[in-house]
Amino acid sequence: MISWNSRTVPGLPGSPPPIRLWDSALKRFIELPAGQRQGLYVCGITPYDATHMGHAATYVAFDLLNRLWRDAGSAVDYVQNVTDVDDPLLERASATNVDWMDLARSQTDLFRADMEALNVLAPAHYVGAVESVAAIVPVIEDLLKRDLAYRVPGSETDPDGDVYFSVDQATELSDAAGETQWKLGFISHLGEDEMIPTFADRGGDPARPGKRNALDPLLWRVARPSEPAWDGASLGDGRPGWHIECSVIALQHLPAPFAVQGGGADLMFPHHEMSSGHAQAISGRPLARHYAHAGMVGLDGEKMSKSKGNLVLVSALREAGTDPAAIRLAILANHYRSDWSWTSIGLDTARYRLDTWRAALAGATVESVEDLVGAMRAALTDDLDAPAALLAVDRWCAETAHLAGTDSGAQLAADAFDALLGIRLKD
Repeated sequence: MISWNSRTVPGLPGSPPPIRLWDSALKRFIELPAGQRQGLYVCGITPYDATHMGHAATYVAFDLLNRLWRDAGSAVDYVQNVTDVDDPLLERASATNVDWMDLARSQTDLFRADMEALNVLAPAHYVGAVESVAAIVPVIEDLLKRDLAYRVPGSETDPDGDVYFSVDQATELSDAAGETQWKLGFISHLGEDEMIPTFADRGGDPARPGKRNALDPLLWRVARPSEPAWDGASLGDGRPGWHIECSVIALQHLPAPFAVQGGGADLMFPHHEMSSGHAQAISGRPLARHYAHAGMVGLDGEKMSKSKGNLVLVSALREAGTDPAAIRLAILANHYRSDWSWTSIGLDTARYRLDTWRAALAGATVESVEDLVGAMRAALTDDLDAPAALLAVDRWCAETAHLAGTDSGAQLAADAFDALLGIRLKD
């Protein structure tokens, strides 16, 4: 699958301090080790609707991490998937009388356009579930052979042969490995009484008859009438489950364990816990060293959801003439781990801030900008604290308003905003 286009990231003088990041699994701050190469996997969209502000906030958050690593001189192997076949996509296609492939294609194209407009650096590998089926099938076959997966008998509503991952067997295997233990709850810290309703709410089927454990996730859904299906070799025709898709794509393109697995907070359980369990069962190693998650975004104090019809769409804002840099600034005004609400006041504040920053270039001197770069780096390397970085720029704008700037100072300031925050003031 083709990714989107990225602008070249400007280089800056000096280097940032080590990056301090909150690890959701460890429930503490960790210092990311420096290195020539860094691996980042951020779970992608299921393309059945346009990019909403929750999506945008997540990808902008981890774009900051990507930029900080690059600022430190590291090459970043960034991988993102696209769940271009799944129940929500098929349901939306049926409800709107659109071919599911056309829906997936159109919404993926729109997502690419939104990410490019928001100046989010493109992943080196942008991989769809459909194109990964041939790689997923032998992995599931191997899990079956090793009794880490099993088939579920049919019922009145389901045919024979759906394949499920055994969380109990995977936990026993992990316990035997010692230092690389995996178990449900290691990221989310949920108890089983919380896991089952959450699993049901987020795509799982705890009540499915014939499962060994209510929390076992689907690996392979055998073909049903009117549903798309692919050759599954010994599995039979069908399609992969959600979690195994990310496991296989990540293991194909990143060494395990890679540095950071990222995504929205709603992916902690079941998605990240299940995909990490799959990957460890496959490779014998943890999927990622660290797990980081972005908060949820609402609208005017209410949860933003498709069911409520209160989504704020990046594409709609762009079509209305909103500067994408202002959209990005409105996102960055909120710490990535916090839950927050999109408001018109927040967007107006971002527009005003953007105009102020552009006007301040006239007073930029190299010396003042070098000090500013240090302040921005200090804020961003402290758990991606974008609001603190924005305030540092605001203070700089006020302090340099009376100065006579230089062309080199203005260029350095513009480069700094672009390189560290992804805000382009000059085309």
